[in-house]
Amino acid sequence: MINKERLTRRFIRLAETDSPSRKEKAVSEILAEELTALGAEVSFDNAHEACGSQTGNLFAKLSGNVDLPPILLSGHMDTVTPADGVKVAFDGEVFRSEGETVLGGDDKSALVIVLEVLESLKEKGLPRPPVEIVFTVCEEVGLLGAKAFDSDQLQSKMGYVLDCQNTEAVVTNAPYAIGYSAHVYGLSAHAGMAPERGINAIAIASDAITRISCGRIDHETTCNIGKITGGAATNIVPDKVVVTGEARSHSKEKLDAVVNNIKNAFQEAVERAGGDGELPRYELEVKEDFPGTHVPYDHPVVALAQEAGKSLGRTIVTERAGGGSDANVFFGKGIMAGVLGTGMTDVHTTNESITLSDMTACAELLFTILTRYAERA
Repeated sequence: MINKERLTRRFIRLAETDSPSRKEKAVSEILAEELTALGAEVSFDNAHEACGSQTGNLFAKLSGNVDLPPILLSGHMDTVTPADGVKVAFDGEVFRSEGETVLGGDDKSALVIVLEVLESLKEKGLPRPPVEIVFTVCEEVGLLGAKAFDSDQLQSKMGYVLDCQNTEAVVTNAPYAIGYSAHVYGLSAHAGMAPERGINAIAIASDAITRISCGRIDHETTCNIGKITGGAATNIVPDKVVVTGEARSHSKEKLDAVVNNIKNAFQEAVERAGGDGELPRYELEVKEDFPGTHVPYDHPVVALAQEAGKSLGRTIVTERAGGGSDANVFFGKGIMAGVLGTGMTDVHTTNESITLSDMTACAELLFTILTRYAERA
């Protein structure tokens, strides 16, 4: 079903082609060449203008041999750093980085799996549906490529993003997420000669922080304070501090409640410090990082994956994720996108690895999903 030698060669080639976020051009050119050779119509959008990348998102359309709506397949071309000069060590089963870099299995394993599945389907002359492929840029720095992608180009209403670990699951639920920045303004003064003339912004922010619920709030909600910046010197009463963080929840209502908690905490801290609207004061900026995903358990995206798994003697379960992916963005644009695992482990570290057997398992599952979908014609 799957050509493991070809899968291996492709993975090593792509992994050893550096593509940290915003520097995806070399990888995109390889992918465009390979997809064109498979008969796909390939184009690039202008996402680079919004993302600051070398290239835009790769968008490809490959016709099938059955009359069905196309299905979306997606992964991202960028990797986290350190990613300069990646050299792959392969022992016949496990892929690792030879040096002090990440491997890049997140998410190059997805790219080569999609290519291998499409080539295998074409070789075997089996019924195959039309597919639309979106390989994005800048996923690792905020899902920027997917956010910039014009989904009006797509005919697909459902599909799969390959971007997690578990090869025996389809992720159907991922959280809503926001990022926030709280700016607290006080008044500077000499800390030794006239501290009573100042208003300590750091002290006010600290008071607010003690009133914010952080960490694991409940089984589907988290909040984090990730960074605090402010102050100029130890002998100056600080007149400004910025507190930044994020919050996530599978419930939009609970996420809204967390935002209200943050807002109230800073409002109360300013009031306790004698704020009268001038100084001290605060400003809270809240931005959506990504929308949540909630693919119904009886949706064809789930049914196809489970049917395909059953025919392979495997049980594909549904999973709830704590992080986001491009699937969140596609879902927010009206596309039911489930997330499939490729086996990537220890991602975002120099200990990252992936096995050939896991990549093969993902490829077999995707191959079978597409053939099962084609049978519906």
